[in-house]
Amino acid sequence: MPMQNFTLTPGRINKFKGEILAHAVPLEVLGKTGRQIPMPRNSSDTYVARRWLPYGATATNATTMNAYFQSGTGDRGNTITQAHQIQEGVTPAPDNIVPLDITVVVQQFGCLYGFTDKTYDLYEDDIPKAMIEQIGERVTFVNEMIIWGALRGCTNAYYGGAGTSIATVAGGLTLGMVRKIAKNLQANHGKPVNKVLKSGPNFGTDGVAEGYTVYCHTDLEPDIRDLPNFVPAESYASGTPQAYEVGKCERFRFITSPDLPSIQDAGAAIGATGLYSTTGVSIDVYPFIVTAQDAWGQIALRGRDSLSPTFLPPGDKSKSDPLGQRGYSGTAWWKAVMIENPGWMAVGYVGSKVLV
Repeated sequence: MPMQNFTLTPGRINKFKGEILAHAVPLEVLGKTGRQIPMPRNSSDTYVARRWLPYGATATNATTMNAYFQSGTGDRGNTITQAHQIQEGVTPAPDNIVPLDITVVVQQFGCLYGFTDKTYDLYEDDIPKAMIEQIGERVTFVNEMIIWGALRGCTNAYYGGAGTSIATVAGGLTLGMVRKIAKNLQANHGKPVNKVLKSGPNFGTDGVAEGYTVYCHTDLEPDIRDLPNFVPAESYASGTPQAYEVGKCERFRFITSPDLPSIQDAGAAIGATGLYSTTGVSIDVYPFIVTAQDAWGQIALRGRDSLSPTFLPPGDKSKSDPLGQRGYSGTAWWKAVMIENPGWMAVGYVGSKVLV
């Protein structure tokens, strides 16, 4: 049958105007952590941090730059003792301290939305206001990706299964892998970033040892919960779990986010591994970041939230817009991420088990 139309007074939009529904919002987990470093304006685009190598250490790799004892045969502790024994009346030869500089260049990022004068003046919803909200969420998301990409550059890397690279990852997260990373961080004098949560009187609760934080994708949550000795966050005896914390296993507390993506089809052939693959050919590889205290820092140009917001409503006439028909909303900001000590953090690459 024919549709009835408004005949006397035209309808506004001829549709029932509903509420603005909730939408996906990025989760900020990495942006809240790390050492926050404000960089003064007009002080170059290059930030150079310095630390001193401890006695006996070398700058060769992530472990040697934190180790008082280098690899070698014999009683290495006795060797250090003898090297510091002095003779009566004999001045020992002076040593030098060795600096290690870390350089990072601050980069500019930005996002921009556009709208017309018709949208600005006549549209039923406040589009510019919605754009401003989206800009804030987008900055959060992009900053997470900046940090995620930078931290994955850590040279202290571990690979699932018998893998020796991302392309050969053939296993998932295991207790053995977790313990291997803990052993390495402790040998490198990596200080725990999480404090002890003592046992309490409540039934079915567990204490939490001081330890390290792990950041990974939510797809790894089932694998984390299947680890031997896993304790869910809701069973902590005291204290408050961190935001988005799943739980802990031995010295590690796990934080998950859906915004820390996998590298699809990047690992070994899926074969009979039981690990997930987007195409069913090669394993999807999930990076995870493990941090000790002072492992990394993020640098932002000092100012109001380190942002340079823009809101240009329609009506401003120029040669590029002679009728003033266009408006813009956006922001620009400067940021850099620096791995301060690769021996105080680790990056792991694993597959995720297929759920059945």
